[in-house]
Amino acid sequence: MKSNIEPKLIAGNSNKTLSEAISRRMSMHRGKAVKPVDARIERFNDQEIFVEVYENVRGEDMFIIQSTSNPANDNLMELLIISDALRRSSADRITAVIPYFGYARQDRRTKARTPISAKLVANLIAEAGIERVLTMDLHATQIQGFFDIPVDNLYAAPVFALDVKHNFGDLSDVMVISPDVGGVARARELAKRIGAPLAIVDKRRNAPGEIAEMTVIGDVTGKKCIIVDDICDTAGTLCKAADTLIEMGAKEVHSYITHGVLSGPAVERITNSSMKQLVITDSIQATPAVAACDKIRIVPTAPMLAQAIMNISNGTSVSSLFDEETLGPIYDGHYK
Repeated sequence: MKSNIEPKLIAGNSNKTLSEAISRRMSMHRGKAVKPVDARIERFNDQEIFVEVYENVRGEDMFIIQSTSNPANDNLMELLIISDALRRSSADRITAVIPYFGYARQDRRTKARTPISAKLVANLIAEAGIERVLTMDLHATQIQGFFDIPVDNLYAAPVFALDVKHNFGDLSDVMVISPDVGGVARARELAKRIGAPLAIVDKRRNAPGEIAEMTVIGDVTGKKCIIVDDICDTAGTLCKAADTLIEMGAKEVHSYITHGVLSGPAVERITNSSMKQLVITDSIQATPAVAACDKIRIVPTAPMLAQAIMNISNGTSVSSLFDEETLGPIYDGHYK
């Protein structure tokens, strides 16, 4: 949709830091302050969510910034209720900016009599009046097909490629690692961008959550290994993969993970692991423990997300943000 209407933001409570960063970035581009719409989003004593929008949004192009991360159900309901408030206030168009899309790991039935929760969430989002979704590194790209509304799925790979090139210098001894067979396409994308070879960690499970054996397909001897994945939850698999790579002769192990869920013992495991560093994006609000961990580094997504929001509002290409040649100037202040 091309129009002269400027995008307006409204921030949920899931990731205030990212919302503020996007707002600052858009302000810098537009040469004037772009502040989120003034609204009250609170909980009643019984934990029901209440939303009141204080500004007139009639005819506006609204963008709700809200990851559906932990607590997933609260943040999802907050997103739906914000959208309903905007729809009933006659907003012209509502786009949900969901940097981390919760329930994406429930994208298929793995056992009898189980749900496909990602499809249910897609239905709820559309029913709430949201007309477009902007997200990043969906766990399964086919989730885009669960929606009957447009979905723009951005990729962290070009941002990670910029970061690797800036921080590693000589890439001749770098090897990209997929932590499982299912993640090969994602790892190959980064490997192609930085001109590095690819190896795979093959894992076998005795029971859910219990890994019996890991083997490495490819020679990692003397290599700086970069494990690439979309989600790190409890970090058990990631840390075991790092240990296996070191045992197989890797010089050092780094991990680039889009969404740092980092629940339970994750931070402790990472601190005590053989991994040199874990690089994540800010798609999920960092807990104090994550922010304090010396081995965890956070790369910003606000420059990319802000540009995507402006492109959607202006009716220009979002796919142009899929390569680091476009993102390089956008991240010019970060990688100097």
